Amino acid sequence: QVRVEESGGGLVQAGGSLRLSCVITGLDFTCSELAWFRQSPGKEREGLAGILRCGGNTYYADAVKGRFSVSQDKAKYTIYLQMNSLSAGDSAMYYCAAKTSGEWLEFIDFDYWGQGTQVTVPQ
Repeated sequence: QVRVEESGGGLVQAGGSLRLSCVITGLDFTCSELAWFRQSPGKEREGLAGILRCGGNTYYADAVKGRFSVSQDKAKYTIYLQMNSLSAGDSAMYYCAAKTSGEWLEFIDFDYWGQGTQVTVPQ
C-alpha cells in the first residue's frame, strides 16, 4: 500500500522561509517521479516542483523558479520543498504526489496523493 504523508506546513511571516517534507512508502522506486502541488480556495491546483528519483532531474513551475527548491533523500524515502521569500500569495494547502508511469517531468498523471499540509503567510 502506497502512503504519502506531508509535513512542515505552518504560519510564516512574509519574506520568510519554510521547508516541507514528504515521506512516500510502499512505492516501487525503480524509477518514480515525485512532485509538489498546491491549491488555495477558489483556485485550481497547480504544480510547483518535481523530481525524478532515479536520475534526480528536477523541474519547476515558472511561478516559483528561483524561490522554491525540490530535493530528495532516497535513504529516507523523503522529498523536500524549500520555499523562500514567501508572500501572502503562497498561502495554500500543499500536496505531495507520486507516479511510476506516464509523462515524465510534467505535472500530470500523478496517481498517489497525500492529505496536504497548510501553509499560511499573513498579509
